[in-house]
Amino acid sequence: MQLCAIQMCSNTSVADNFSEIEKQLGTLSQDKQQLVVLPECCLFFGGKDKAQLSLAEEDAKNQDLKTQLAAMAKRFNVFLVAGSIPVLSKIVGKFTNTSVVFSPEGHELGSYDKLHLFDVAVEDNEKSYCESRYALAGDHVSVVDVGASKLGLSICYDLRFPELFRQLTQQGATIISVPSAFTRVTGAAHWLTLLQARAIENQVYIIAAGQEGVHLNGRETWGQSVIVSPWGDILAQLDTGKGIICADYNEQELLKVRTAMPVAVHNRFNNKLSSYE
Repeated sequence: MQLCAIQMCSNTSVADNFSEIEKQLGTLSQDKQQLVVLPECCLFFGGKDKAQLSLAEEDAKNQDLKTQLAAMAKRFNVFLVAGSIPVLSKIVGKFTNTSVVFSPEGHELGSYDKLHLFDVAVEDNEKSYCESRYALAGDHVSVVDVGASKLGLSICYDLRFPELFRQLTQQGATIISVPSAFTRVTGAAHWLTLLQARAIENQVYIIAAGQEGVHLNGRETWGQSVIVSPWGDILAQLDTGKGIICADYNEQELLKVRTAMPVAVHNRFNNKLSSYE
């Protein structure tokens, strides 16, 4: 199987963003099965925070976003990870930032609601972010079967919480997706370092698909979409601009790394060890 990440500069037109995804998927070869990851907020980005809630409210009437994404996965015969889309919550005035996985047959295989919400101060033109104003944090981790492999799901700010990635690995993940919209400031400082660390310490493939560029509301995102091996090697990378990157998933290489250095077996905290005698 081939692992792919699409880098976007999404705007506030759902139709435009679907067209860009379609364009990138159309460049894939048909000789291998592909797992394709889209960025966070792939179908709507760059508007006011409340606009995501409005989109979730509108979509709740017909589930059109999922319907179109499923059709696209089927049309291009790919496992498609819709980085994140807004899904209306049962809590009034809230939506979940949700990553959804579709099969090449167009079936929804699973989903994940972002656990860690981006409520931080950043030294950029935004100055501060408060994702929790309209978004509701998730309450569970999610590992999805994609063919013979297992995919762990995360979203953007989750990358700073290694406990989540360890949980995903303990539940069988050999690949973890990281759809993101990292700010330019934090991306330049920490993005690649964190991705390689998560891949190395969990001995998994990481597929990180980012937003990149200056968006309609002035927000600047970092990009640098990348695929990282279980040894921490960069297999493919796109620093700036729109596009798609791919690299082969090699289960034998993953097993070789895990066998030579069995950190999951050696980890004494797996049994909730809190102190040493």
